[in-house]
Amino acid sequence: MTDDVVRYLTHPQVQIDPAVPVPQWGLSPVGRARTEAVASDTWLANTTQIVSSGERKAIETAEIIASQLGLMIEIREAMHENDRSATGFLKPAEFEGVADQFFAQPHLSVRGWERAVDAQARIVREAEEVLARNRPGDVLFVGHGVVGTLLFCHHAGHPINRVHDQPAGGGHVFAFTRDARQILHGWRRMEEIEA
Repeated sequence: MTDDVVRYLTHPQVQIDPAVPVPQWGLSPVGRARTEAVASDTWLANTTQIVSSGERKAIETAEIIASQLGLMIEIREAMHENDRSATGFLKPAEFEGVADQFFAQPHLSVRGWERAVDAQARIVREAEEVLARNRPGDVLFVGHGVVGTLLFCHHAGHPINRVHDQPAGGGHVFAFTRDARQILHGWRRMEEIEA
């Protein structure tokens, strides 16, 4: 048995541009500054693998941390956020309403979005493929709030429910043990993680 920790970090604040497809949004200056501020924190010190979604905001977050730790990042395209391309950009109030429905009716496609059960199966599969390699050291997944919440629900044994969603603003982490897949802590701001 090892004490290796698996962490899932959501990208922090992004530069919102309705004219650009959401997966191509990058970090905002605030999101970049937040990531740079924690990249050398002690809770990241034992990280040996950084695995990122293929979306630009996740890659930018992962690259800042990887550069500080002297690691390469692995990009896994299938770790992307839930597929919402059917609606494209939605104004915040409308988005929140659709997101509520997405979590409340996980077996239904809400307005053409990927179903929550399918997004959950996908992110669990991606994480398990990485963890099956059994490499020593901590693993850092860098991704998104919705699929991160679905992964958290899976490992915590909770039904899919938005009550388990990360707080607003992104840049949150949850952690679990690699061997037992036991939750160590739920969502915390990345600035508030202890080693």
